[in-house]
Amino acid sequence: MSAITVFLSGATGFVAQHLIKQLLTKGYKVIGSVRSTEKGEALKKNLNSEDFEYVIISDIQTKGAFNDVLKSHPEITIVLHTASPLSFNVTDPEKDFLIPAVEGTKNALNAVIEFAPQVTSFVLTSSYASIFTRSKERDNTATFDESSWNDITWEQSKENLLTGYLGSKTFAEKAAWEIIETKKPSFNFCTINPACIFGPQAFDSEVKETMNASVEILHRLIKLKSTDPVPAHAAGFIDVRDVAAAHIVAFENKEADSKRLILSDKRFSSQGLLDIINENFPTLKGKLPIGNPGTSDEHTKVLAAINNELTKKILGFKFISLEKSVIDTVEQILSVKEK
Repeated sequence: MSAITVFLSGATGFVAQHLIKQLLTKGYKVIGSVRSTEKGEALKKNLNSEDFEYVIISDIQTKGAFNDVLKSHPEITIVLHTASPLSFNVTDPEKDFLIPAVEGTKNALNAVIEFAPQVTSFVLTSSYASIFTRSKERDNTATFDESSWNDITWEQSKENLLTGYLGSKTFAEKAAWEIIETKKPSFNFCTINPACIFGPQAFDSEVKETMNASVEILHRLIKLKSTDPVPAHAAGFIDVRDVAAAHIVAFENKEADSKRLILSDKRFSSQGLLDIINENFPTLKGKLPIGNPGTSDEHTKVLAAINNELTKKILGFKFISLEKSVIDTVEQILSVKEK
């Protein structure tokens, strides 16, 4: 039997690179979209696999951006849309976050519906950002689950970069579900909604001076001085390797069809992250803030509860712990910097 071919947009992303590695290990062929030949060649070199090839899609929001790849590759039967803007080096939330995310998602879905009738599954990488509402996130009497939606408006999304990101994920996912409900395509559809994603990069070469937004939370902590205050940050966490694995379950397990899967293992705080780092990295001892060790729960107990039992049942695997994820991430960063 010939290998199943998967198309994956945004192939150079943090999650996407882990996802491609796992797909190749499982025997799938992968066609990934990248924004330039340079990025494609670098990824192809890292993967070192004949079962991976790339196509160039320089701008996912351009109408018809995905048409050509789907028309020219009738062997594609699975589509994973991971491409979405996530950079805080932007100036216009609507132009740089909202419109690209929404239009890119609509372009990908509509291209599959129009040009790839053989596709059996479409998985969209969304976010916990489309699940939770900011006004309730710090209300410990509230609970978010797979049916919850962020109630942010388009106008609120334009206020700043953070609201722009939250809105981009919310409105892109809403646009996708609207297409699914209106056009009723024959393929299965599922969204992956991860909380803050930690974990090592898929390749050491991806460790840069500034990391992707989620890992940069950890990266910034190990740059602190011992006299610096502990940042007041608390949120939900999931490891990148689990996010990648969840995408595969999402199209392999028919129970995931028409579901939103919340990927969150537990809540974390900056204090808790520093506790893990200070305990496990002797070379950093005395260089980082200590804060008040053991008080992480005090920072996280004020947050809303996350009920993702339905997700865990569908996925059927145990999540990587916060401690392992932090250790693996920091180990990689330190080892690369020592070279």
